[in-house]
Amino acid sequence: MRIFCVLLLGAISTGAAGQYSGPAVQACLDYAKRDQKQNIVLERDDSLLIERYARKIGSQFVSSILTGNGAVVYNGAPSAELSFICLLASDRQAVFFEWMPRPNVPAAMHCLRDVGLRKEPRPCYDLLLRVAEEDLTQIYAQRFQEANLSGEAALAAFRKSNDAWRQYRDAECARRRDFAPAGVSPDNYAAACAVELTRRRALDMR
Repeated sequence: MRIFCVLLLGAISTGAAGQYSGPAVQACLDYAKRDQKQNIVLERDDSLLIERYARKIGSQFVSSILTGNGAVVYNGAPSAELSFICLLASDRQAVFFEWMPRPNVPAAMHCLRDVGLRKEPRPCYDLLLRVAEEDLTQIYAQRFQEANLSGEAALAAFRKSNDAWRQYRDAECARRRDFAPAGVSPDNYAAACAVELTRRRALDMR
């Protein structure tokens, strides 16, 4: 059923109605919390859409499909930012809930959901940056092998590209530091920038 739901989500994503704010949100949230026993948040934003379905999936009647974004919030640790699909027999009865990866999430969202981290988010940003750097290092190792097989010129170009990107990241985050919004620590704003640009570099290098 999970595989079918993922395929179904792709099929309905372009045909969903406008932003939804009815009782299905709470029904899906209650179902998710009961099923997964975690601190879960569902975003009530423009991504929250409902599609009227009124068909059976296997033997289960499904009246509608709710999709959107949310998070699993952990105490003292970065939140897991995800998208979801929820199947409902009615607007007040959810019958299935599943998380899916959510790419390109601002680093601040990971570090500001938990009350404790919100007071001092810098360790959270530092952790996210270490994880992003480790991911990038693994990808660099693969690309290094490819460049090495192609000869000295390719290897030199690979190294030059990496050095230039790191200089860009550091300069760009230093620039953004000077434009931190009111109430946000400039150091934390720059740290979030470093996380996001490192993640983007890893995506570009895949």
